[in-house]
Amino acid sequence: MSTAAEWRAQMTDLSGKAAIVTGGARGQGEAEARLLAECGAQVMICDVLVDEGTALAAELGERACFRQLDVTDAEAWGNTVAAMRDWAGRLDILVNNAGIINRTLIASTEPEAWRRLLDVNLTGAFLGIRAAAPLMVEGGGGSIINISSNSAFSGHADPAYTASKWGLRGLTRSAANEFSADGIRVNAVCPGLIVTGLNRESPHLRPMIDLTPVGRSGEAEEVAQLVLYLASDASRFVTGEDFLIDGGFVAGAAYRRVGIDTGILRG
Repeated sequence: MSTAAEWRAQMTDLSGKAAIVTGGARGQGEAEARLLAECGAQVMICDVLVDEGTALAAELGERACFRQLDVTDAEAWGNTVAAMRDWAGRLDILVNNAGIINRTLIASTEPEAWRRLLDVNLTGAFLGIRAAAPLMVEGGGGSIINISSNSAFSGHADPAYTASKWGLRGLTRSAANEFSADGIRVNAVCPGLIVTGLNRESPHLRPMIDLTPVGRSGEAEEVAQLVLYLASDASRFVTGEDFLIDGGFVAGAAYRRVGIDTGILRG
């Protein structure tokens, strides 16, 4: 049995480990890349945003590098993993964070927009797992973390986004079973309302916060802390799971609102 000190070390010391974080140039991906690097991992920041990614890697120093990556490109994924082999000699952690959103309903979503979103959000993660797994196996295993959403537990007013995030949950379970014998764990992180520079002025923030039981939005750093746990050896018995981090939104937003409106609960 691990002591408290040993568990803390397992949780916070990623020395000797190497990670790829997609969509890592800004927002949640930036927070995840920062924390993994601060905890000792070598982090390859992958994104289509070259200026932001290059600047972040320079800021993080020798533990980080940037590589331009379109996650929908299978050949680019292969080249990225080869570059990781050359740079770090191993791959222990893959964070499939890259994602886009349409914010359109079925009637107004063009088929090409539907396909593009699923290509980035879902197929991109599939291609990443497929490319990364062999190098992880060479190193004795690793941890794959797919960034899904609490929309994967309900119906969001963006059907393409919702479908992609539900799909990530299924991909996570299938991959967890397929690669468990290789020592690779696969889990999904499902954030709720997380405020970043990309959505800080969005009109849906206040209604979402009002419905969230803890009464606030989340921060990208809070998601990164959960990613750190799943990336670390402290979670070595955890695989094939969904981890909601949404302030209780899925657990009780609707019933809480009914309770408040009927006087059963305090607002």
